[in-house]
Amino acid sequence: MIEPAQTALALQDIADFSSHALYLGCAVLGGAVLSIQLILMMIGGDVADGEVDLDSDGDGLSFFSIRTIASFLTFFGLIGIYGGQQGWTASETASAAVGSGIGMMVVVGWLFSLQNKLHQEGTLDPAGAVGSPATVYLKIPGSGEGKGKITVGIQGRTAEFAAVTDGPELPTGTDVIVTRMINETTFEVEKA
Repeated sequence: MIEPAQTALALQDIADFSSHALYLGCAVLGGAVLSIQLILMMIGGDVADGEVDLDSDGDGLSFFSIRTIASFLTFFGLIGIYGGQQGWTASETASAAVGSGIGMMVVVGWLFSLQNKLHQEGTLDPAGAVGSPATVYLKIPGSGEGKGKITVGIQGRTAEFAAVTDGPELPTGTDVIVTRMINETTFEVEKA
């Protein structure tokens, strides 16, 4: 006959095995997802993060993405395994595992929000040239009778655009001011 103490010990062993298996499974799953993403990023693969962004302007923390959830699972599992090996109680282990998982989730979300702030749009917006000084690159015929070319500093770089003027002819090298945008490739200018 099995004594109650042996039954309780057997049930405790099953619970310990189940919690260890849970922690190990989470650590392996989260670590595998993070490793796969890292490898894909290193070889140039496009790694979509699958974010669920709760912030309408897109600049806030995104706590629910593949990376943050994988980080939670990894650290939840690792700390759970560590706590079990150190002889912590089940509640101490679970609390530490959940706390470290949430902590890592917040850290990873914060780091990626910082990375997203580094993103810079490389598309040139020609409208930003209006009001800027420019230099005639190819002679601009007077009285709007034809087009010439100007170079203008815009968005931290120099760009070349077609230009017209209602005033007198503007020879190469003349300093001008961009007065209006006619279309995305042509501006009206006047002598500075």
